[in-house]
Parts: sequence; C-alpha cells; structure tokens
Amino acid sequence: MAVGEKLGLLSFGVFLIIIVISIIVCAINLIDWTLIAPLILLLSGCWTIGLSGIRASNPQKYERGPFSTFAWGLLMVALGGSWFLYAYTSNSLYALAVILLVLAALAIAAALKRK
Repeated sequence: MAVGEKLGLLSFGVFLIIIVISIIVCAINLIDWTLIAPLILLLSGCWTIGLSGIRASNPQKYERGPFSTFAWGLLMVALGGSWFLYAYTSNSLYALAVILLVLAALAIAAALKRK
C-alpha cells in the first residue's frame, strides 16, 4: 500500500471518528443538532492541520505541499469556527473576528515560510 493510500485510509478513519464525536456531543445535549455540521468542519480542519505535519515529515513529489495543506486546514477551522460561533451566539462580530484572526495567522505563516 502506497503512502498516499495509507494517509487516505487514515483520514477516512479520522473523519468517521469526528462524525461520531459530533453525534455524541449532540446526544448528551452539549450542542444543538444544528451545530453538528460546523463542528464536523471545525474538527476536520484541525485534522487537516495535523495532516500537514505528517506530510512535512514525508513529502511526495507530485502531491500537495505541507504548507498548502496547512492553509486549507486553517481555512476550514475559520469557516467551521465562525459558523459555530455565529449559530451559537447569534453575534456576527464573533464570526468575523475568528475569520480575521485565522487570515492574520495564515498571512504571518506565509511571511515566515522558508523555502
């Protein structure tokens, strides 16, 4: 089994665990059922950031780079986090603050990136 296939299978397993965690959090009434989708997006973004670390230690020639994977993970965290905060608090300023914070972190990471 190739490295890409192993990471794909690992990501599928982690995604299933993320779905189970979201359902359990909803079942014990910590969140409303309408917050399951943003929680899944938020946790998937966290996994994508972790996956970028795995890819940095083992880069492949014709594969997306670790920085690109990290950037997509940050954007998923921003989208899921802002959606979650807006649905939970009904305040759009919190959602805007999360998006701006993540974009600032991404800009700083891009500026400090070394070749």
